[in-house]
Amino acid sequence: MPAQTTETHTTLTPDTPVRYLKGVGPKTAERFEKLGIVTLADLLCHYPRRYMDFSKPYSIAEAPCDTECVVKAEVFAKPGGRILPGGRRMERITAGDDVSSLEITWFNNPYAAQKLELGQAYYFQGIVTGGMLRRQMVNPQVRTEAQITAAPFEAVYPQTDGLSSSVIARCVRQLLPHAELLPDPLPPEMRQKYRLLSKAEAVRAIHCPESEEAAFAARRRLIYEELLILQLGIGRMKNRGSAATGAPMQLLDPQPFWDALPFAPTGAQRRAVTEILTDMAGGQSMNRLLQGDVGSGKTLVAAAAIWACIRSGYQAALLAPTEILASQHAENLNRMLAPFGMRVALLTGGMKAAARRTTLAAIRNDEADLVVGTHAILSEGVAFARLGLAVVDEQHRFGVRQRGLLAEKAENPHLLVMSATPIPRTLGLLLYGDLDISILDELPPGRKPVKTRCITGKKRRDLYGFLDREINAGRQVYIVCPAIEDTPDGGLNAVKTYYEDIAKALLPDRRVGLMHGKLKPKEKAAVMEDFKAGQLDALVSTTVIEVGVDVPNATVMVIENAERYGLSALHQLRGRVGRGAAESWCFLVSDNTSEPVQKRLRFLCATADGFAVAQYDLETRGPGDFFGSRQHGLPTLQIADLMNDTRTLHAAQSEAAALLAADPLLTAPDHALLAAQVEQMFEKAGAMN
Repeated sequence: MPAQTTETHTTLTPDTPVRYLKGVGPKTAERFEKLGIVTLADLLCHYPRRYMDFSKPYSIAEAPCDTECVVKAEVFAKPGGRILPGGRRMERITAGDDVSSLEITWFNNPYAAQKLELGQAYYFQGIVTGGMLRRQMVNPQVRTEAQITAAPFEAVYPQTDGLSSSVIARCVRQLLPHAELLPDPLPPEMRQKYRLLSKAEAVRAIHCPESEEAAFAARRRLIYEELLILQLGIGRMKNRGSAATGAPMQLLDPQPFWDALPFAPTGAQRRAVTEILTDMAGGQSMNRLLQGDVGSGKTLVAAAAIWACIRSGYQAALLAPTEILASQHAENLNRMLAPFGMRVALLTGGMKAAARRTTLAAIRNDEADLVVGTHAILSEGVAFARLGLAVVDEQHRFGVRQRGLLAEKAENPHLLVMSATPIPRTLGLLLYGDLDISILDELPPGRKPVKTRCITGKKRRDLYGFLDREINAGRQVYIVCPAIEDTPDGGLNAVKTYYEDIAKALLPDRRVGLMHGKLKPKEKAAVMEDFKAGQLDALVSTTVIEVGVDVPNATVMVIENAERYGLSALHQLRGRVGRGAAESWCFLVSDNTSEPVQKRLRFLCATADGFAVAQYDLETRGPGDFFGSRQHGLPTLQIADLMNDTRTLHAAQSEAAALLAADPLLTAPDHALLAAQVEQMFEKAGAMN
């Protein structure tokens, strides 16, 4: 296909590659791709993150220092340019208003000052520096009164290296006359019902609003559309999941299971098990999320569900994110199920070929009642005789796609998903809209809260004195670093260097182990086994130890560069200690003195409630950071904000429910565009497969 521009390209489509836009060469197209922009539709839907408002300029005296802003001033003097040492050219003008003056400088831009007229007022956009007597601005953007009248707001876009917001804006403006290219998935009656702009009107207004009201109306329309499509996708997944079960079970009384335990379950555990067993006795396959804070006893609830499944004559599978955790689960579940004569098998990627063959045969021939493993369970060649229940541990590490693969191992087995990442209920209902939710909101008796303290690196030597005393008392400690190897900026404590230069130096006579993600599975398992067996006093690790590892004798968690983690991740790490009877501690080490960082860390020191931590994390950092790089298997939202757009979300939820009740697969002609948008949104996240 020959290279063309928008001027000669008469058959523009939403899928036309962005490289055919005038002024976009191969290099710029590559940079656009880094932002996820490949087609013209992608570019039109790359929405501004904020606006520079030229309609409300500051006076020179009131302009905030060291912050980008707009100042209106009249050109007083143009002293002319000069060449600086090194060949750089400097242009300078003096502008002012009734009260103050502003010295404006441009480097290597001879035309910037030339085109300004003496005695004429302009709008200067840039960063103001200097004191009240001598205010300055370097390399500002300049607008005339006429330009501001025509377009009072300038969009500021998410950008990348070599692709500035102004270049993106220029490319978008070329495309705006073609905004009708974008299909409008909302039927006219829906737009009328909610008083929404058309798609083309909204896209034009979001990029070049004439007023704050116009920008608001555009955002409202686009947010509604995005949340409606998200809800339709989740609703369709739920419809797919609510098929007649292939494992009909009788409603069992869990009392024999509780009686076999050496302790009493909590009320929350009993309640969750009742909900799960009731689901499993229903006519449709269960799709349930079990949420609980660190240490709330989710594994016990899963064990009761597995026990009921096996008692009903079916096999069960438990999928864990790491081999270490799979081995631990297999050990714990075997302890609980063996008294009932139930057989537990472990299946991991690191097994020897002969052991794997034996295990696969046991699964196939119904000689294994429960199979515990990593994603190896999802691989080809794993065939169950009669899988009735699949349990997925740590849902935020598995997308919807993996859940689907697991469900394919049998005809609609029951599905229980466990997560130790507490999510506020409203957000949980949105993210896991395809699952019912059970919450464990009480800790087993005897678990003491972990004492949490913030310290700076200067206190590290004192801290190590404390660690030494704990080790003397027969305890063990974790030390977590954010990076495996040294980073170019040297700002992070890398686990390998830290292990050699700090941990071993400050604990010279102690047995210190090293754990990180680049170790082979066998090496990781060996290190963890040594730590669990008490053959190591301290373990220096990356967050690979975050999930579920249970060492009751570990009483101290030290987290270096604590500012680099979300609060929910810190809370998860803190949950690795406090699992025994002894008093336990978590030390957050950070030299970052910024008030927002300190405030977040102080918040964690003051609360042990994972749901409160999650709520605070979501409010201060947003869902994108909270969940990490799309680990939850749902689409990244372009414009909607799950925390702040709740009213629109509720409207979209009820509209989606009504639409799917009338047209479950969105096959009606009026819904064809909506169905296509749903497929497109979820295909990007890999969630519909």
